[in-house]
Amino acid sequence: MRFTADVHQEEDWYVARCVELDVASQGESPHAALANLREAVELYLEAVPERAANGSRSSGPPDV
Repeated sequence: MRFTADVHQEEDWYVARCVELDVASQGESPHAALANLREAVELYLEAVPERAANGSRSSGPPDV
């Protein structure tokens, strides 16, 4: 699955948000924020599988 990520800086942290799922995470760099967002989206989709695109599950990690 492919999702859109929005990354912005808030003081000393970078915040990454998955636009389609409204899931967010943060990190000390843009790369760290995106890596944390991938994990957050993965956990979100495991907890709420019916929200996955077209109701299907992917065998791999989400591509954000």
